Amino acid sequence: MTDRVKTLIQNLERNNFNALYFEDSRSAVEYLKTNLKKGATVTSGGSMTLAESGITALISGGEYNFLNRANMGNSEEEFFEFYKNTLGCDYYFCSANAVTEKGEIVNVDGLGNRISASAFGPKQVFIIMGTNKIVKDTTAAFLRVKTVAAPKNAVRLSCDTPCAKIGKCVSLLKSDNPGITDGCDSPHRICRDYLVMGKQNNTKRITVIIIDEELGY
Repeated sequence: MTDRVKTLIQNLERNNFNALYFEDSRSAVEYLKTNLKKGATVTSGGSMTLAESGITALISGGEYNFLNRANMGNSEEEFFEFYKNTLGCDYYFCSANAVTEKGEIVNVDGLGNRISASAFGPKQVFIIMGTNKIVKDTTAAFLRVKTVAAPKNAVRLSCDTPCAKIGKCVSLLKSDNPGITDGCDSPHRICRDYLVMGKQNNTKRITVIIIDEELGY
């Protein structure tokens, strides 16, 4: 474990997050197999980190009541009902766009479902991150969103946005230091809702699992 990761863990714990370190994804998956209650209601945000680490396969593999976003239906009523149910689940899994050395979790959403569930609702939240998500501060975190997370996710989701075409947010063409929410006017924009999670009230609710690998965007 590097000194940077050690400092991050100390600061996450100071901010009342639980913080766990694993050398690889396999070890993290084995930990979750042992500690998740079979039959519990589980769901997740869309995440390449969860997919690449094997955690999506674990929670959707039949041992748990997995609320699958792929099966939410197409109507507005079904859409609303699905996301309402996710807020009452036992375990919620997601990743982070960035985590600062001070122990702050930074996420930007298109729909707001991930940041809503992270902030309130599910009994326990697991935030899974590779060490590639560690940044110096919130300025660097939002820059990472504009240059890495958003462009790559826009390409993955086939979004017709400028960042999918040029590899970075258009706000960076106008300024070296754009505002946090500055961006394009595309109807397909995926950067709409912003959340910085600092010191938590409930010390048992959110666990940050740090995996010493490059995972996700």
